[in-house]
Amino acid sequence: MAANPVENPGTPGETVVRGACPHDCPDTCALRTTVRDGVAIRVAGDPDHPPTRGVLCTKVSRYLERVYATDRLSVPLRRVGPKGSGRFEPASWDEALADIASRLGAIAARDPERILPYSYAGTMGIVQGDGIGQRFFHALGASLIDRTICSSPGVHGLTYTLGGPVGMDVERFADARLILIWGSNPITSSVHFWSLAQDARRRGAKLVAIDPYRTATAERCDEHVALRPGTDGALALGIVQQLVEQRLVDRAWVDAHTVGFEALAARAAAWPPERVAETCGIPAAQVVALARDYGTIAPAAIRLNYGMQRVRGGANAVRLVAGLPALVGAWKHAAGGVLLSASGHFNLDVAAWQRPDLLGERRPRTLNMSTIGDALLEADPPVEALVVWNSNPVAVAPDSSKVRRGFAREDLFTVVIEQFMTDTADHADWVLPATTQLEHFDLHKTYGHRWWVVNRPAIAPIGQALPNSEIFRRLAARMGLDHPALRASDEEVAADALRLDDPRLPTPLAAVVAAHGGPGPAARRAVLETLAELGYAKLAVPEAPFAAGGFPSPSGKVEFTSARLAAQGLDPLADYVPPYESPASDPALAARFPLSMISPPARHFMNSTFVNVASLRATEREPAVDVHPEDARARGLAEGAMVRVFNDRGAFLARLRVSGRTRPGVVVGWGVWWPKLAPGGHNVNAVTGQALTDLGRGPTFYDCLVEVAAAPAGAELRADSRADSRADA
Repeated sequence: MAANPVENPGTPGETVVRGACPHDCPDTCALRTTVRDGVAIRVAGDPDHPPTRGVLCTKVSRYLERVYATDRLSVPLRRVGPKGSGRFEPASWDEALADIASRLGAIAARDPERILPYSYAGTMGIVQGDGIGQRFFHALGASLIDRTICSSPGVHGLTYTLGGPVGMDVERFADARLILIWGSNPITSSVHFWSLAQDARRRGAKLVAIDPYRTATAERCDEHVALRPGTDGALALGIVQQLVEQRLVDRAWVDAHTVGFEALAARAAAWPPERVAETCGIPAAQVVALARDYGTIAPAAIRLNYGMQRVRGGANAVRLVAGLPALVGAWKHAAGGVLLSASGHFNLDVAAWQRPDLLGERRPRTLNMSTIGDALLEADPPVEALVVWNSNPVAVAPDSSKVRRGFAREDLFTVVIEQFMTDTADHADWVLPATTQLEHFDLHKTYGHRWWVVNRPAIAPIGQALPNSEIFRRLAARMGLDHPALRASDEEVAADALRLDDPRLPTPLAAVVAAHGGPGPAARRAVLETLAELGYAKLAVPEAPFAAGGFPSPSGKVEFTSARLAAQGLDPLADYVPPYESPASDPALAARFPLSMISPPARHFMNSTFVNVASLRATEREPAVDVHPEDARARGLAEGAMVRVFNDRGAFLARLRVSGRTRPGVVVGWGVWWPKLAPGGHNVNAVTGQALTDLGRGPTFYDCLVEVAAAPAGAELRADSRADSRADA
């Protein structure tokens, strides 16, 4: 679809094109890009889109610096030096596609499972994310990738409690009287939710932050609950115990709309405030008061984020927190309930969109992206070819020394589709230039609100860059994969994803379906065209969708006990699952590495995205680690010192910030720097591990014991192997 001007700014040669922010953020902003003579000159938030309200975060407001960056990839590149050296030479698309098709084809002829796709949320789009790429690898019969690296434990927790990743309407947080901001720093990660929370506060709402670190958000809340990392489940059980003891449970709503309350109450009875205080490292009186507030102030709303589920017991913790609104009848109110992800409200036609039928009778293995280090080094049969797009695993995957060793295998054929020369691209055999959001079409669902948002291309591709979708279309043609699904246009892929029989289809789109006499190919095309003209449209979901129950769980109720978990031989009732690595759960390990590390993204980065934007990196300056004054003093460390953060898995260098914003015993290592842009060539993931969560097979980034020591003058950590990193530690 061509650019869709939404207004005439009155300046000759200028148009404004509607778009969508593609990045991994719950806000999924609607954009307006001003173009003059084919050049984008301004990117702004759409003032008419209710979740965006004309405001962009600091990162995306600098988006043109990415689009027109001098280090932007614009031609295919072929490796001419050792893997990881970053030595490449330009090549033509014809040369690149011919060689890639030949090498993938030879491997597929022997065993297509030896080919592995690896992608995640570099773009969240329906088309450029999981459209033609998924179809291509299904047609090939390649191994499947379990996309667990971010949200999987939390989604599993929601699914086994509420029936899916569903929740309250973020726009209704403005009407709440109590908001628990749990494991989230929205000033950094969800600026539009924070604006709504501030609206609520101006109307008299109380804001409580629950986080091991006194974030910028926590500093602006009325109360901060500074619990130990990985103990959120214990706090949730303590709140349940106090709701029962203080007789604050809405028994009428619980009896009508939940399953397993008596079992939950019995389990929570073992968690009085004193035990919670000992486990979480907070005052017992704070537990009592928090439960009293939650049970007496209505409407009460909880905004969860994914940081709290990046520990061993993350999914169980989400189950427990997601169950709290049912206990006080919060779902009766539009401004009550919980929101971690709203993605389950979007009912996609996955079969038509990703075409798993192209696998035929084949049932290839599934490899977990969170353990890509082990997969590349130990999988049997081995991974012989890897195609990476929308991700930077050498920077973002845990136990990065192992990941780097896997990518450095000379017998591994690697193709990376990218916009910049990341650490992952440095290890590729071929790097293919991809378009940015301003240069291609896409359709976006969201996980933080309930609006479909369409992205139209505003400018022509830079150099020879191509959309991900077009790269896979051309590669499929070169390999002789001629199924029509692999030739589908971007608009056809987007239309295929829409379920036209879904009662939640936005009202103007449902009218289009009705006008066409019901679902069908013509209606799909017309619905997408209408949505593109509108720019965005809100799902037809009631503001208080679960006021009278009707959850998407098997029972239609909030399931404190899950028959599905019981059928798997698992505990049907959520419980506190302690971290793998903490002074309480592993005293011997803690004797050597006594500090618990969490590693949230730095404020001006979005995971590893934006790290190479010069203005944003200049603001962050260099990798930093926050250490409590007591811990710094015990180690003889002073503000501004270069320190080594290390454990048995590896080490990285960072600038020390002595800060009372963190708890004693907890350090904050800010991520996710590109290793090659960090001192010593390592980032925080040199010390994180590949152990997985209780449910959902997710990573445990925040379940990590380390030690911090002064770095020797001029220290450089070698980046060539796990053993080297361990020796330097």
